[in-house]
Amino acid sequence: MKRFNVITIFPGFFDVAEYGVVGNAIRDGIIELKIHDLRSFTDDRHHVTDDTPYGGGAGMVMLAAPIIKAVESIDPHHEFLRILLAPRGVVFNQVVARNLAAGKDILVLCGRYEGVDERAASIFDMEISLGDYILSGGEPAVLVLLDSVARLIPGVLGNEMSKEDESFSAGLVEYPQYTKPRVINGQKVPEVLFSGNHAEIRKWRRMMSLDLTKKRRPDLFSKIKLSNDDLKLLEKAGSGDEK
Repeated sequence: MKRFNVITIFPGFFDVAEYGVVGNAIRDGIIELKIHDLRSFTDDRHHVTDDTPYGGGAGMVMLAAPIIKAVESIDPHHEFLRILLAPRGVVFNQVVARNLAAGKDILVLCGRYEGVDERAASIFDMEISLGDYILSGGEPAVLVLLDSVARLIPGVLGNEMSKEDESFSAGLVEYPQYTKPRVINGQKVPEVLFSGNHAEIRKWRRMMSLDLTKKRRPDLFSKIKLSNDDLKLLEKAGSGDEK
């Protein structure tokens, strides 16, 4: 069982985790999700978790004491990988998700306001950022991390092959998908998908993934080591013969 512990000042935010893939995995006993209210680790009657920053400036900073108390209470022997969601962290991607899924159980803090007192930040093992944009808090980011990591844990997905074919699993965006009907509004499903020739179908899907990645995610495409076969597929895609 993979264990996730989340520290937040909005525990109700994670009620949505009972739905979908994560919810099923929790009910099946494949993962365990525990939500901890940071306010319950405060010592004052108002349960304050933030204060103004030393040195001045806008906004508030999350207090170190409640965070340290929460982490040490939940993980007294440092059995968990302690993660802080922060803009300065490593950018989350499929490689990071795989490593987290294969690694230790996870304890994660949802940051808020202008950030976390550095003395509390120092007790975490790693910091993760979802990207170069601002959220009002770490809760949405933790839901993304939880979903992305959970689905890589064996037994979570009904079809284990599906996660291998998805976008970014091989450094490429996913090929186009089709289902019934065969023709809609004059648009036809590519004939190769009805051929029954699985080798040709795999080749077509590889070609489309390469072509779409090149056109829509050149940042990813630039990192791919192309084989001679890949170059031929790209040439075919560029000629318009991919359909």
